[in-house]
Order: sequence, then structure tokens, then C-alpha cells
Amino acid sequence: MQVEVNPNEDTEWNDILRKHGVIPEKPQDPEPLIQEALVEAEKKAYENRLEDKDLDELDELEDEEDEAFLEQYRKKRLAELSTLQQTSVHNQVYPIQKVDYAREVTDASAKYFVLVHLTSSSDGNVESRVLTELWRQLAVKYGDVKFCQIRGNMCIEGYPDKNTPTILVYKDGEIRRQIITLREFNGPRTKLEDLERMLLDLGAIKESDIRLKKRSDESDDERPAKNKPQVEDDDDDDWD
Repeated sequence: MQVEVNPNEDTEWNDILRKHGVIPEKPQDPEPLIQEALVEAEKKAYENRLEDKDLDELDELEDEEDEAFLEQYRKKRLAELSTLQQTSVHNQVYPIQKVDYAREVTDASAKYFVLVHLTSSSDGNVESRVLTELWRQLAVKYGDVKFCQIRGNMCIEGYPDKNTPTILVYKDGEIRRQIITLREFNGPRTKLEDLERMLLDLGAIKESDIRLKKRSDESDDERPAKNKPQVEDDDDDDWD
């Protein structure tokens, strides 16, 4: 006579069978682990509650937070600002020639990320005009990354204009990524935030970068500018 056993039951008989390897061990109840993880997450969230605060915001919390705790974060922010000042050695877009490419791009990428914008030879390429303006904004904001620019057909003989703008990302002498046109972003409506996400994905900047924490309401990419390219929805020349 064969007796059926429910291996999930918590009985003395099942304990004997498990001991002798007749039935598998009872699965561990996941609830305690989940509860422990939630408590730990809440603890970390509380401990890191000031991570996204700048110096002005920290000053505003003097009546709410322990002064020693606030001072710890003030020192951290000042150290971050000092590091950024020391590493921000570019802060401009470098127009380059083909003969300078190896030195200005490949060799330079041993020290920092180098991003090259292959521009269009046509003023009618809206995406290229948009990226040229965003390139300038990125260069000013992230001076520890080197931003270069060269016309596509001057860099690569016969490079098709329909493939511009093209972004080439270099690090340690190698191409880490290449992006042809702005389709994978938001086309002609690509914004600074879209390219910042690219920099995050590349590891060129970190999630904790204080330059990402605050965006001025009067930033260049939000207010109208006389020289800012206007996006035309009916411009089909870019895709021909």
C-alpha cells in the first residue's frame, strides 16, 4: 500500500522523510526576507534623504536636521564641487580637422570620454542643427567630457549626409558607441535631458552628479534663443 505524502505539510513524518532525503526540503517562506528588505530600504532612504540636496537646500534644513549631520553633507557637496572644478577642463565644443583626429579624439580618450558630432553639410538638416546647439549646452555643462565636432564628409570620405548627425563615443582609444541620426532619442525634438541619459548610460556621468539635480528654469534649452534652430515637422529632406 502506497501512502501519498504532501511534501509541503509541516508534520513530524515529513521531517523524518526530509532528513533522509525522501522528499525535498520545505521551501523557505519568502515573507521574512521581503519584510527585512523593505525595512532596510526604508532605513537607507532615511539615511540618504539629503543626497539630492544642494548647499542652499541644506541651509534651509537647519531647523529640521541635526547640525552635525548637515555639516557632513555640506562637506560632501563642497568636495563634489571642488572635484568638478578641477576636472572641468573643456567647457567648449572643439571644431576639429581630420589630420588632428587621432590626437584630439583617439589619444585624448585615454584621459576622459570624448564625444564626436559628425555634422551635416547641409543647413537644411534640422537634426544636425538641433544637435549642434545641444552639443554646445552639454559642453558648457559637462566640462569633464570632451565634445568635438567635424563635418561628416570631411571626416569620412563619401560619408552619406542622410546618416548625419552621427555621434561617436570614444573611451580608452576605442569607439564605445555610435549613434546615427537622432531617431533613437526624439528626432528633431531631442532635448538636453535625452542626451544626459545617454551620458549616464555610457558612464560618462553618474546618477549622483550634482549637475543633474538642479536644472534652472531659465536654462538655454527651455527659453527661446535667436540662434536656436526652429524645428519644422514637415521637413522630410533629413530622411531622404
